[in-house]
Amino acid sequence: MSTRVRFAPSPTGHLHMGNVRTALFNYLFARNMRGTLILRIEDTDFERSTKESENLIYEDLKWIGIKWDEGPYIDDKSGKICINGNFGPYRQTERLHIHKKYVEQLLSKGKAYKCFCTKKRLEDMKKKAISNGRPPRYDRTCLNLSDNEIKAREDEGIKPSIRYKVDKDTVKIDDLIKGSITFNTNSFGDFIIVRPDGKPVYNFVVVIDDALMKITHVIRGDDHLSNTPKQVLIYESLGFNIPLFAHIPMILGPDHTKLSKRHGDMSLDTFKKTGYLPEALLNYLSLLGWSDEKEREILTKEELIASFSLDRVSKSAAIFDVDKTKWFNGLYIRKLETDVLTQLCIPYLMSTGLIDNNYIESSYTKLKEMIASIADNLQLLSHISEYIKVYFEFDDSDLDEEAHKMLQLGTSKHVLSYFLEELEGKEEISIDEYKKMVQHVKERSHVKGKALYMVIRIGVTGKMTGPELEKLVTIIPVPELKRRVSIIIKNILED
Repeated sequence: MSTRVRFAPSPTGHLHMGNVRTALFNYLFARNMRGTLILRIEDTDFERSTKESENLIYEDLKWIGIKWDEGPYIDDKSGKICINGNFGPYRQTERLHIHKKYVEQLLSKGKAYKCFCTKKRLEDMKKKAISNGRPPRYDRTCLNLSDNEIKAREDEGIKPSIRYKVDKDTVKIDDLIKGSITFNTNSFGDFIIVRPDGKPVYNFVVVIDDALMKITHVIRGDDHLSNTPKQVLIYESLGFNIPLFAHIPMILGPDHTKLSKRHGDMSLDTFKKTGYLPEALLNYLSLLGWSDEKEREILTKEELIASFSLDRVSKSAAIFDVDKTKWFNGLYIRKLETDVLTQLCIPYLMSTGLIDNNYIESSYTKLKEMIASIADNLQLLSHISEYIKVYFEFDDSDLDEEAHKMLQLGTSKHVLSYFLEELEGKEEISIDEYKKMVQHVKERSHVKGKALYMVIRIGVTGKMTGPELEKLVTIIPVPELKRRVSIIIKNILED
């Protein structure tokens, strides 16, 4: 039978990094096995689920490069939501009539029963069990109600929940990552599969949907491990084939606690807006809980697909390292062609007001040169505005202490004065011409090294760090270079 896996998010907002990693592992496994990836929308959280959030899921997956084979999607041409696949509907709210059919089957087989216990009674029972050091387990008060007793309660308007009748002491699974695990059913007892309001619960509907969609492997976070024995019992009671389970390790923050909002906004959209590249994020996320057999870290999507296997997935939790993520992103930024990088940077530059459409039309080539000169410094696209400011802004009042120290050298005024003289009569400066100019300054001032090059840098930019000096001098217009050096000489060196 061909491999079929699924990613089943709830449409309550942008995808969280943990969800994206789960989607990625399912995608890589499906592609490696030449199988099928199904996208199923678990929208039974009626209070929080929205169509808008559903659309965000499609956009997030598309942006990072995870393509599914079956499920709903937004058609690029029409903008409408379409369906691909023969195992739908692919939204849980559209499958409630299917779920109801299987509830009836369990009731008729005696594998489930109606429970009329009030919320207060159940809470009191739970508190008592915990106070006595026992797991909170239902006491089966409603298990053997007669038909008359059930009818009497229903005639009173009491709406029952439906409980699954657990008739096994243990449930054993052979997890593809965790290994063999035996669960004692005494820890949870008869569990609810349908609430009093008639809505089926997750542990029930996920079994029905996975079984009918012929899912062969359930790859999900190990926070779902405790749900597995309940789901296996339902599979067995309904005579469904039980899929293979693979519970992947959780992603933790740097403090080794579960990744959450206290570690910052971990939604994929935030990383996208901050200026991460989808290829870099996909590569980094693949290494959270999985390792390449050849110990490579930088892998293309095609290389990841070819290399991915569940037996290389770790049992231990993975740590999300923001600094490492930025490092990955910087590597991928440096791989980009200048034209591509420029187009990606333009929205950030426009949002900060450094450029506008007129500037792009009139000075695009110059803009490309600027961006190319600072590409090696970028870790995030959003950093572009800060790095490129050196070409647009100059403030001699913003010199730091180290810059002031360099300018206080007895030779600094001579260096800048000679450099200013070299600028006279020039309209543009090539790299070769710049080198000749600096050589002339060096010969006239008898200064070399940091006292020469750093002082010129400060005179040109007011900063001690930034793009290579030869790129700065060849990109910044000569009149602006002269203005800046003159300001430093007048305001700093002649005070």
